[in-house]
Amino acid sequence: MKNVKRIIGSELEIFESKFADAVKSNTPMLDRIMKYLIRQKGKKLRPMFVFLSAKLAGTINESTYRAAALVELLHTATLVHDDVVDDSMERRGFFSINALWKNKIAVLVGDYLLSKGLLLSTSNNDFQHLHILSEAVKQMSEGELLQIEKARKLNLDEDIYFEIIRNKTASLLSSACAVGAYSATGNHDVTDKMKKFGELVGIAFQIKDDLFDYGKADIGKPTGNDIKEKKLTLPIIYTLNRVDKTLRRRLIYILKNENRRRESVNFVIETVTGAGGIAYAEKQMLRYRDEALNILHSFPHSEVRDAFEELVRYTTDRKY
Repeated sequence: MKNVKRIIGSELEIFESKFADAVKSNTPMLDRIMKYLIRQKGKKLRPMFVFLSAKLAGTINESTYRAAALVELLHTATLVHDDVVDDSMERRGFFSINALWKNKIAVLVGDYLLSKGLLLSTSNNDFQHLHILSEAVKQMSEGELLQIEKARKLNLDEDIYFEIIRNKTASLLSSACAVGAYSATGNHDVTDKMKKFGELVGIAFQIKDDLFDYGKADIGKPTGNDIKEKKLTLPIIYTLNRVDKTLRRRLIYILKNENRRRESVNFVIETVTGAGGIAYAEKQMLRYRDEALNILHSFPHSEVRDAFEELVRYTTDRKY
């Protein structure tokens, strides 16, 4: 992503400093935890989408930095809470907050991050920022709960899958693009256009993430992890709707009862691959990516647009 870093590299450096200031606490333990979280440097994809959306539509300003910080605060809060829900001991190669400080403190840390986001917006009268991101948090919660409900019943349906990932994953990326555009323009039409763009990229991003479950590369989570957790993913949905009844029953039995057995998980992966589930999911991923690029190309050609296209293509070409 050389062009992306060339176009917004200085803004990302400034953002790092502003974000560190935004999460500081006078409570010693909480401040230690915040510093620990900051050391877990992720790719900062969502702030990148905020800054590029702002620069594509207008000019980056202080409101844009606050918008990026709000997005990152809410994203980090949801990750901390997700690790508690999933009983996950690792995050980005580091011990998770709940692994080191236990669940009670992890939940409170997530709450603290949410409150810092609220205060950042209300203290600066960024009420539209807050409205856009609050809608995303609501959708993320709805998507997570819907996924849990469907995993229990294994009621697999492609429309439900897209509803889940549209809410659970795409909503935050969609909001990042919307709030970036709004911070630079105050224009609701441009904001809505970028919100749709972000949703399409977010859906493509999640399908790519689901496809990693069927790969062999070291991508930071075990192959077959989604199967073990009975998560709905597009490759398995496609397969279950196309194999014969006997094989379908066997696959469902494995998902319900043998999803922790390595040989059973391997059987599911091989069946999905052989049935064309991987190829179908890849096709859908590229369709959503190309729809997003069509929206992007409605803006005049510029270095910013080229960098943005590079970032969009990265979401589907990435190796981890």
